[in-house]
Amino acid sequence: MQRIALFPGTFDPITIGHLDIIHRALPLFDKLVIGIGRNVNKTAMFSEEQRMKWIKEIFGDNPNVSVVVYEGLTVECCRKVGANFILRGIRYVNDFEYEKAIADMNRSLDKDIETVFLTCLPQFTSVASTLVRDVIRNGGDARQFLPDAVSKSL
Repeated sequence: MQRIALFPGTFDPITIGHLDIIHRALPLFDKLVIGIGRNVNKTAMFSEEQRMKWIKEIFGDNPNVSVVVYEGLTVECCRKVGANFILRGIRYVNDFEYEKAIADMNRSLDKDIETVFLTCLPQFTSVASTLVRDVIRNGGDARQFLPDAVSKSL
């Protein structure tokens, strides 16, 4: 059985913090699917098409990475893409408490899908898409927090 992981998030935009988690997760899994989730409670700054384009540009030469847009339960997306793992990045202790509750719920919904947590490297703890969007909205220079593919298109 292949080890396939889904890395769900809004990736609005994808940041160097996301890349840290993705690059460190690649040796752990046979395939990594980046799942751009539609969250009705959030208003995206960038379109799904733009976010997909960035991810495809960044990982286009890696056949083990793909991207999908999904709506609804993450475990349902896992089933559709054949993922038996959910990958989540942790920056702070409060992230863990929140993510553990979600992982427990997902495990209740499907006992065959396991959540794997990776802690980010210290230099990425302050890099959050929400904060990066605020920098961009207010005319600041967010390039240091973004992959080249993203910063070139802003």
